Formats: sequence, structure tokens, C-alpha cells
Amino acid sequence: MPLDSRQALAFCHYRDLLLEWNARFNLTAITDDEGILMRHFVDALTVVPALDAALPNGGDVLDLGTGAGLPGIAIKIARPKLRVRLMDSTAKKLTFCAEVITQLSLKGIGVMHARAEEAGLQAEHRERYDAVVARAVAGLATLVEYMLPFVKVGGIAVAMKGSDAGAEARVARGAIEALGGELVEVAPVTLPGLTDQRALILMRKVSATPPQFPRQGGKPRSQPLS
Repeated sequence: MPLDSRQALAFCHYRDLLLEWNARFNLTAITDDEGILMRHFVDALTVVPALDAALPNGGDVLDLGTGAGLPGIAIKIARPKLRVRLMDSTAKKLTFCAEVITQLSLKGIGVMHARAEEAGLQAEHRERYDAVVARAVAGLATLVEYMLPFVKVGGIAVAMKGSDAGAEARVARGAIEALGGELVEVAPVTLPGLTDQRALILMRKVSATPPQFPRQGGKPRSQPLS
């Protein structure tokens, strides 16, 4: 994935801000340059080809549980035409994300302080996004109940997972279908110089999510769909 010099400089500035704020807010345990480059930035960019294929003309992307802005800010740097919203339940992380957006002069990207169980029931967010992405948020059977209510029928959800992605996808297949989704692919991901296994779990929204989902009271975590 080619990046021009302006995009490369944006990632350098992002790294510097991450290290500066991390000293105060503990945003990441990864603080070496190579680790930030590969385990954060390059890892985040692995989702971009799936977005390119699904949204050739642009669209609205929700980064659910964005944390320090990954993968959402990386997506915005790489694909400026995409409209990106960063959602998290922790305000201090979104304060950092907002600062990065300001410092990098990014347009068409904003933050949303909300819990997925609540925002997924709100008319202004329900089935409004062309794509929803999530990285290291929850087990897949739980995660899809957070993700799929936000996805338009015809849109996609992409869960960024580790070595157990295939097993998680098999366990969560019933949940995916119950929420109006369809499992499309579990695509292996290899990062240069790293041996740990990763994968993207790609799902397509094929029908509307039933109105009772997402469930409230922590049920997606305590009682995952099967």
C-alpha cells in the first residue's frame, strides 16, 4: 500500500503525539518505534484493502472501540475520502484522538463518546454506516452484537483478530446470522518481521438486525449469542 510523503509525515506526527500523551494517560504498552510502526500502524492499515473493495466510491466508516485511534485514524490518513467516526466509551482516549485530528488537520473524521450497546439502538447511528471496523475489543460472538447493528444492509463489518480467528468465526456464525450478517471470509494477515498470526474476519450485512439487539445490561459479554 503506497503512502506519499505527506501521509508518511502524518504517521510520524501521530507517533510523536502517541508517545507524548502516553506518558500521562497510558494509551499503549508499545513504545518503541518498530513496535508502533508494525504492531499499531501497519496492523491498522491491513483493513484498508477490504474497505477499498467494499467502498470504491467512499463511504462512512465507524471504528468501534477505537482506543488511541486505531485503526480509524490510520484509515483516514491512508484514505482521506472516507468519512470516519471514532467511537469509544473512555473519554480520555477520545480527547487524545481529537488532539491528533486537530494536529494532523484531518477533515471528515470525528469522535463519539458512547457505549456500543446504547448507541446501536439510536436512530442516528443504527444501520447508518457502510463499514464498521473493530480491533482488539471483545470475543467475536460478543463483538458482532456490538458491530452489526451499526452496519447498513449491504455494508460490511471487519473484525481484526489474532491466531484464534478461525475458531472464533466458527463459534460466532450463529450469532452473525441472528444479527442479520453473513460470514464472508477469514483472511490471514502477516506483518513484516513478525511471527504472530493475525486475521481479518469479514462479514456482510444481508438483512436488518432485529430490534431487540444489541441487548442491554452487559448481556453481549455475559451471555454471548450462539
